[in-house]
Amino acid sequence: MTHYKQYVRFDKKILIVGFGSIGQAILPLILRHMDIKPGQIHIITGDARGQVEAKELGIGFEINPLTRDNYLSVLEKHLSKGDFLLNLSVDVSCEALIEWCQSHGVMYEDTVIEPWSGEGGYMDTKLSLSERSNYAARESMLKLRGRLPKNGPTAVITHGANPGLVSHFLKQALLNIAKDTGAGDKLPTNKKEWSELAAKLNVKVIHIAERDTQVADDPKPHGVFENTWSIDGFYSEGVAQPAELGWGSHEKHFPADGARHTFGCGSAIYLKRPGASTRVRTWTPMEGSFYGFCVTHGETISISDYYTVKDASGKVTYRPTVHYAYHPCDGAVSSLHELAGKNWAPPAQQRLIVDEITSGVDELGVLLCGHAKGAYWYGSQLGIEETRELIPYNNATSLQVAVCAFAGMIWAIENPNAGIVEPDEMDHARVLEICTPYLGPVVGKYTDWTPLKDRELLFAEDLDKSDPWQFKNIRVI
Repeated sequence: MTHYKQYVRFDKKILIVGFGSIGQAILPLILRHMDIKPGQIHIITGDARGQVEAKELGIGFEINPLTRDNYLSVLEKHLSKGDFLLNLSVDVSCEALIEWCQSHGVMYEDTVIEPWSGEGGYMDTKLSLSERSNYAARESMLKLRGRLPKNGPTAVITHGANPGLVSHFLKQALLNIAKDTGAGDKLPTNKKEWSELAAKLNVKVIHIAERDTQVADDPKPHGVFENTWSIDGFYSEGVAQPAELGWGSHEKHFPADGARHTFGCGSAIYLKRPGASTRVRTWTPMEGSFYGFCVTHGETISISDYYTVKDASGKVTYRPTVHYAYHPCDGAVSSLHELAGKNWAPPAQQRLIVDEITSGVDELGVLLCGHAKGAYWYGSQLGIEETRELIPYNNATSLQVAVCAFAGMIWAIENPNAGIVEPDEMDHARVLEICTPYLGPVVGKYTDWTPLKDRELLFAEDLDKSDPWQFKNIRVI
């Protein structure tokens, strides 16, 4: 029998809300690496997905979707002081759950900030694009944090692969570049020191650069939206919300379809178009250069804010441009093409591929650009074969999310009175220590690639050749 490292002993209850691909992926990690009995865990979800697997493991399973009307009674029934609420649902208000947990002494974690479905949600067209953005969701969450005690029960927000894991990759990447360029080896200990390090290194652009090459054993059927992770989640962030990016202090060309928010920290902008129709140039070690989608993600805003440097008057003197550059599995790209042709109507049929996958890698990391050594990618190259050797109920994509969410649970239990916490504020070394055994090769690679490389071979383009790291050069027009 294999003996696995157990990180914490937990003698209270865990309630998992939502049990899609990530819920099913994280459950074996909890049972493997926490000193806990299956009877301490209960699942509440909206459908029967994962019910067989949960019952095989001795976990309580209840189909009872949380709503505005029932969430208070459901939480009071299942949770008490010292327990843990792991929120992996969609269309359930994270703010409502966190506020309840804070007042009842319950720890909390989610992987993305979600509103209640329907009126006031990300797909509510009565709201402006700014109001439907992840920027607005984060600002609302920060207001909630400001109203609550700083030493309340720990609530880790937006802590999956991205947002989440990539913030920890970023800190390690900054340390690696600092060491390799002779900028020093002092470990920053707070936001001020981390942002000053990024500014000192002159990191102009940070891409969350991801290429998913996982393929199924049979072709994607026509009219079916295929993906390696939540299709509802991908539709919400890729289609219903605008493309978003942290807007760097080095940028000289504001996008013609761009807009600034009129409230909040001001670290990010949005485009008046969905991320699923906004492409950008990027690079990863295995794929090389490629086009990715500029899909909105929470890390786009939190990273650009966390690494902002201001002078004594409050003027921004440094801020990196930060955005997602995502090439999903080829089945998802084909699905997006079909969806665009239907004017982005919600997909009627879905296929989440896990067991059907025959080969492929999810190469997920951060690409830091503009420093003395050009560009540097740091991240995970997790293949499906290694994933299946490591853990059941996963593909490479879900495992990258699940293991970071699990690491967030461990960090919260070890730091139970930290209040509401973003990934950028956590101990990156501790999180990576827990995650790395499940990430496949974790590598750092320098490259001479820039978004100007091999351009204008056939057609003239409107480029800013004075600075390759302008968003104008990165965006695909």
